[in-house]
Amino acid sequence: MFSNRDLRKLLIPLILEQLLSGLMGIADTMMVTTVGDTAISAVSCVDSINMLVLYLVSALATGGTIICSQYLGRKDRKNAILAGQQVFLVAITLSVAIMVVFLLFRRQLLVLIFGQVEQSIMNQAMDYFLITIISYPFLALQQTSAAQFRAGGNSKLPMLVTAVANVTNVAGNALLIFVFEWGVVGAAVATLISRILNAVILLICQRNETLPIPFRNYFQIRPEKRLIGMVCRIAIPTGVENGLFQLGKLLVQSTVATLGTTAIAAQAMTHTLDTIQSLPSLAIGIGLLTVSGQCVGAGKLDEVKVNTKKLVFLSWGTLMVFSLILLALTNPICYLSGLSEDATALTVKMMVWIMIAKALFWVPSFTLPNTLRAAGDVAFSAAVSAASMWIFRVLLSFLLCRVFGFGLEGIWIAWFADWVCRMCFYIWRYKSGRWTKKHVLEPVK
Repeated sequence: MFSNRDLRKLLIPLILEQLLSGLMGIADTMMVTTVGDTAISAVSCVDSINMLVLYLVSALATGGTIICSQYLGRKDRKNAILAGQQVFLVAITLSVAIMVVFLLFRRQLLVLIFGQVEQSIMNQAMDYFLITIISYPFLALQQTSAAQFRAGGNSKLPMLVTAVANVTNVAGNALLIFVFEWGVVGAAVATLISRILNAVILLICQRNETLPIPFRNYFQIRPEKRLIGMVCRIAIPTGVENGLFQLGKLLVQSTVATLGTTAIAAQAMTHTLDTIQSLPSLAIGIGLLTVSGQCVGAGKLDEVKVNTKKLVFLSWGTLMVFSLILLALTNPICYLSGLSEDATALTVKMMVWIMIAKALFWVPSFTLPNTLRAAGDVAFSAAVSAASMWIFRVLLSFLLCRVFGFGLEGIWIAWFADWVCRMCFYIWRYKSGRWTKKHVLEPVK
């Protein structure tokens, strides 16, 4: 079903989109850092919460991708369209509900998670959080629309739209931070504008009836219990997995917050660089969802295994290349960002550790399980992810940092242990073949 040419057509735009987003992330971080260590610390704290919302919305998008791609693999366009509509309905409802709750209780949420951080950090975090909360519904629309384009094999359009939105975000940051001197408020407003633009353009493009999954007649959509149930059987375990994963990261962030401003700033920069070096592999994992989903829907499990092997090795190769590139660029990026000398030294040290650990453990932990998810084996993936996260990233990091005094190094030792655990379980599950017995689609009546 997927020739090498088809795979290139799907993956190259995905990789470019992820890389562009990563470069824009570096630019954002550098511009916010120029405001001061307290500013980047405030943004880092709030973005830990914002990522929780992103992961929840992404879970729905993942569920939609799997359902829609399997229907398209069956050549059942009608149900693919209906499933896509239900994903939109659930995503916008969930995102608006979260927005309202967070607007009402944002101060209490920040205090609950991060405790008594410096007052200057808390004040800037409150301002940044208020504006980014408003962007949640647009984030939900953008994520679900882009996922449906990819489910149909079109990753080029979401890449182009994301490029426009990211350039808008960076330009807005430059204008609002450096010209108008709005600080973290300027960064938040630029994020809001870029998300609105991204969502609106994608929705306009998706009105085209010739697409595999068009989307229009918004106010005529009504809940379809059968399809919502199917999407939720995928999305809920994935959402729980993503939610617990990010909640665990928030608890880890609260441990980081006790290590001082230097450690917070170093962790913010390290996490940004760590994410960027993983972006091509993450893009390949997203593509694997579409490829495996369509092959599973068509009942071609042999092709699932062949394509999984191809994409896992491709993911490994790209990860090695980008790890070396980011390691070489870490010092210059920290310098240009205006990061303090102590924070820069700590960031460089952590990036060396991360490069070695990722070469050994990361791909089987994060790329391989997308084939399991695409086949419908989401409960196992969610259970492994949640258990490993809480045992290692949360509990072990707490013990290493707060009991044994390891500092920021203890955080990443715990993360590496989490990767090893995931790798062992996911490789075993894939080789056992039990994921092939899972079924997502019900017979269409």
